[in-house]
Formats: sequence, C-alpha cells, structure tokens
Amino acid sequence: MSLLALAVGGRGVVDAAQPVLHADDEALLRGRAAFETLRVYGGRPFRLPEHLDRLRFSSERIGLPPVEPTRFESLAGEALAAASAPEAVLRLLWTAGRAGGKPMALALVSSLPTYLDELRARGARLVSLLGLKSDAPWLLGGVKSTSYAVNMAAEAEARRQGGDDAVFVDGDGVVLEGPVTNIWWRTGSTLFTPGLELGILAGVTRGFLLEAAPERGFTVREGAFSLAELAAAEEAFTSSSVREVLPVVALDGRSVGDGRPGRAALALQAALRAAAGSTDTDSESITSER
Repeated sequence: MSLLALAVGGRGVVDAAQPVLHADDEALLRGRAAFETLRVYGGRPFRLPEHLDRLRFSSERIGLPPVEPTRFESLAGEALAAASAPEAVLRLLWTAGRAGGKPMALALVSSLPTYLDELRARGARLVSLLGLKSDAPWLLGGVKSTSYAVNMAAEAEARRQGGDDAVFVDGDGVVLEGPVTNIWWRTGSTLFTPGLELGILAGVTRGFLLEAAPERGFTVREGAFSLAELAAAEEAFTSSSVREVLPVVALDGRSVGDGRPGRAALALQAALRAAAGSTDTDSESITSER
C-alpha cells in the first residue's frame, strides 16, 4: 500500500513526506496508541461510527485521553478529499503524544493492496500458531493498539511455512483469531466463529457478518471451538475490514473442504459489497461538507 494523503489534528492535510510525530511520542517509545483501519468504497468509509466506537474503547483501555468522534470524522474527511481515491484504505491513529504533552490524531489514506483479488479467487492457506487467550484484563483483549509486533511476526512465520496467513490457537487447542482477521467456518448451514469471551477482537466486519448471515440462510454459533473442528469443516474463511471476506482453502498443509472457496464465503462477500455500495450518503459521507 502506498500513502496517498495524511491529515494531522490541528494542522489539517500535510505533506505526507514530512515527519509529523516527535521521536519521543509514546506511540513510538511504548506503543501507546490506538488505531482503526477501514475500507473506503466510492469515497465513503464503511461503518465509520462502529470503528470510532472501537477506537474509543481501545483508547480507554490503553489509558489515552478520550476520543472525540467528530474530530476524527472531520480529519478523515480532509484526508479522503485530498487523496481523491474512491477505493482506498483509511487508517485513524490516536497517540499518547509526548510525556506531559498533547495526544496526536492522524488520518492516513492509502491505496488498496494489489494482491487481494487474486488471493480471494484462489483462497488463502492458513498455518496454525500458538496464541494467547487474552481473557485477563491486563492483556488488553479486544484492543487495537500499535503494539503489533507479535501479529506481524506471526504473519511472517506463516509465510515461512508456506502459508498466506496465520490463525492463533491457544494451548488447549481452542481457535482464537488471525493476526489481523476473525476466523469462520461452515458445517452444513451453520457458521462457527470464536466468541468474544475468548479475548479476541470484535471485528467490525465480523459484526456485519453476524447480521447478514441469517438473511442468507445461515445460523451462527459463537463460542470456544477446537482446531480439529475447523479442520473438519466444509469451508472456512476470514473477515476483516480491508481483506473483507477471504476464503480459506487449506489449514496446516491440508485442504479445508474441497479446497475451493465455499458458498458461504461467496454469499457473504457479495452481501458485504452490496451493503458498502448502498451506504447512506447523508449519514456516512464525510468527504465533502464535513
């Protein structure tokens, strides 16, 4: 992804090639920053209010100053207008700032990854890796912070083992989530996905799929499920804001189902795109007057 535009709280749109953070910002020194990443369709960020709610939740858990949603709406609108890219990725960042100083608000607009359509067509290969059940409050379960080194290391390890992505499994064999995704699988007309009580991230796209699945003839079960159940499923897929619904065709070197993208993934991806295309312009478009 290439950076297309950058807006900074209190300054507006700035030259993306120029530095905007101090070297002693706690986001850099200690990873004390919260962020949200969402997809932009037709110039409109999809489900922006839900992402701002989660940004506020993450900030509270990290101990950052309160998030002002309208401030980020305006900042995102400035960045999107400057980028002039109807299909893009929007990232919102809220940092602790310097010790004793003010927090920093950033809105970055980047181009979409170029590999997603090809990967969606063939399906992703997952590698299971040991993860940590984040049910203790000090582990910050469900928080999106910039302390993402473990997540990135997991993705690199999955690629080293010949996969496209990872799925975390705890020491008891319970499936958790991917480094940047939620995980789903289907048996019959039932979809299974790990429950939030496991300390996983409450994905905004996950929330959309929970709403959309019954309308497409699927029931959904949330809870604690084993890796063996995932491996035996008829199909599997992941969900995230940027990657959307991404079919999974292999797990730890073995095919999932018939090794092809399944009907639930295809139906829910279509539902997601339809919903994104019908976003209410009065309530969610922020690229012009706001």
